[in-house]
Amino acid sequence: MPKIKKFLIFANYLPHVLNFRGKLLESIAQLGYEIHVVSPALSDHAADYKKLISLGYYVHQIVMQKTGTNPVIDMKTLVHSYKILNRIKPDYVLSYTIKPVIYGTLAAWLAKVPHRFVLISGLGYTFQQVEEANKRSIFQKLVHSLYQQALAKSTKVFFQNPDDLNLFKRLNIIQPMITAVVVNGSGVDVHDFNVLPLPREESGDIKPSFLLIARLLKDKGIVEYVEAAKQIKKDYANAEFHLVGWIDENPAAIEQIQLDQWIANGDITYWGKLNDVRPAIAASSVYVLPSYREGTSRSVLEAMSMGRAIITTDAPGCREPVISGKNGYLVTVKAVDELTDAMRQFIEHSNLYEEMGLASRSIAVEKYDVRKVNAHMIAEMGLD
Repeated sequence: MPKIKKFLIFANYLPHVLNFRGKLLESIAQLGYEIHVVSPALSDHAADYKKLISLGYYVHQIVMQKTGTNPVIDMKTLVHSYKILNRIKPDYVLSYTIKPVIYGTLAAWLAKVPHRFVLISGLGYTFQQVEEANKRSIFQKLVHSLYQQALAKSTKVFFQNPDDLNLFKRLNIIQPMITAVVVNGSGVDVHDFNVLPLPREESGDIKPSFLLIARLLKDKGIVEYVEAAKQIKKDYANAEFHLVGWIDENPAAIEQIQLDQWIANGDITYWGKLNDVRPAIAASSVYVLPSYREGTSRSVLEAMSMGRAIITTDAPGCREPVISGKNGYLVTVKAVDELTDAMRQFIEHSNLYEEMGLASRSIAVEKYDVRKVNAHMIAEMGLD
């Protein structure tokens, strides 16, 4: 009887495994692989844990701080990762997000896992305002050095946009001998996120309803979004601005008091954190993401798949899904006036809602269908 091959994925937050990698793991399992998931704080996410177990996957708890730089805990993460891998003996490991990439990949190398893959799904605050090697802080240099050591032990590195790959090359984080592949984000299930009618006023006109879904971080462009909302509301009282997301422990997070003030002032309609964002997208006519940088935004792809026009920034990981003037508009990072002008285009030319929304759907189906993205990754990992 042939040996069953094992595929293991390292994550720093269990709910994201199913949300962002669920379809990928499903496809790999269908190829006959035994699936293992390694993540911290399993007791905090009992529903996700049970769901993964019900799918026949093996789930293992790891000692890991999601954020923070305590070297003692980080060393425990490395040692614990090695012990888990040495016991499971997987054939393939895929790590994503900063600590799994660094400590999971190094542990996989120490445990002699033959195929070690890394997915750079976004760069986060340790890469903010870093374009040249000589402008990095001491902390950034340390993190980038750890990235460099981990990627040097990888078999192949996946990036979700070419700008991130080029930045890693400029900063000498990824060595020329390491194979790097750009994939079209995490993809979107174009069947689950199907086109729904645009929201309408009682008059029958399309409602000027804008939406942003994101962790409530300054670098997601939350402040710029609210400032643009204030400007638009001065001239168009019926315009709606929806916000879905939550405040976490990230250093770039906005203050709770600021969010409360926006809600109290009526600047935004706040939905909180949603497990299913489709109702919020259905209530909007345009999706907005004024982010400073992304891997490739899943929320943009979901809104596109549901037939929504997009306003986002001409920034890495944001610009790729949008053809400005076709399925939305690209604006300069932090440029509130440009963002406001782009919103006005839709309000003053209501035909754009449907025209650009249909173009978004077409691009999502052609380029970002999760089945196509996963087939690309599976082929590159040699699993098929």
